[in-house]
Amino acid sequence: QVQLVESGGGLVQTGGSLRLSCAAPGRTFGNYDMGWFRQGPGKEREFVATISTTGTTTAIPDSVKGRFTISRNNTKNTVYLQKDSPKVEDTAVYHCAAGQRGIGLLSRSYDYWGQGTQVTVSS
Repeated sequence: QVQLVESGGGLVQTGGSLRLSCAAPGRTFGNYDMGWFRQGPGKEREFVATISTTGTTTAIPDSVKGRFTISRNNTKNTVYLQKDSPKVEDTAVYHCAAGQRGIGLLSRSYDYWGQGTQVTVSS
């Protein structure tokens, strides 16, 4: 069982920046590929970013490429999502997820999910 706890959400203005963190206590964090997904009001869950176990491989969709960056620190058991120049449409609950099927763009690639952190972007 992997417990994931997101933090760093809140209110941010367009043009600002925000960094989300996802902590996974335990010594097995480095064995998991990590992903970020989001679900905006009235929308389906959407893939945002993924990173391999060692951090050498990442994938980010075109919708947020150039504005979002994913990284991880395995010594701190934490994965990050840096959000620069956020847009109002980035408003959503952001979830991190962990899996061992290789980096994936689909929810089914991940076995463990955090509760999510709300990000609200205002203009």
